[in-house]
Amino acid sequence: MFADWTDHDHERIKFMKTEYERPPSAKPEPDVTDGTAAAESDALLKDLAEQKDLHLRLAADFENFKKRSRQESEARAAAQKESFIVELLPVIDNLERALAAGALRDPAQFHQGVEMTLKQLQQLLRRHGIESEEIVGKPFDPHRHEALSQGHDPAQPDQAVLEVLQRGYHKGAKVVRPAKVVVNDLTAAKPHPHGR
Repeated sequence: MFADWTDHDHERIKFMKTEYERPPSAKPEPDVTDGTAAAESDALLKDLAEQKDLHLRLAADFENFKKRSRQESEARAAAQKESFIVELLPVIDNLERALAAGALRDPAQFHQGVEMTLKQLQQLLRRHGIESEEIVGKPFDPHRHEALSQGHDPAQPDQAVLEVLQRGYHKGAKVVRPAKVVVNDLTAAKPHPHGR
């Protein structure tokens, strides 16, 4: 009778025998931690989703802030330019009046009108913090001056500015436009044609 049994039948008998012989306390109980682990896993996934959503919202808020800041900065710059242009218009008006009346007035009055207009323009630049300075006779500064040529004047110190060909402007320590100058060079053997 047992001879006809297959290996599979023998395995079933062994399994049934071990189940029957196991004491009641040794039987596996349902795993309660599986339910707790699933609940913890769900809570962690929910927390992760909330953190990801918060991160995305913060990133979007920051991008919006950068865009808004850039737009405000551009609007502020445009308003400053417009304000400067409005302040410049009276100077242009005065120049146009001087040109229109130039033929009717004597040259001295015309010259005086142009000088007054130039002073008005210089005051406008000063109100915006842009200034020039008298630099003839002062030492050449490569950070504030651009040497276009050299001259030879024994009455002036070596490397002093002899002549300003184009006035330079600065705003505080920042150079807006360097002055184009002739620099004294006492090491030269003979005077340069631009020297004094």
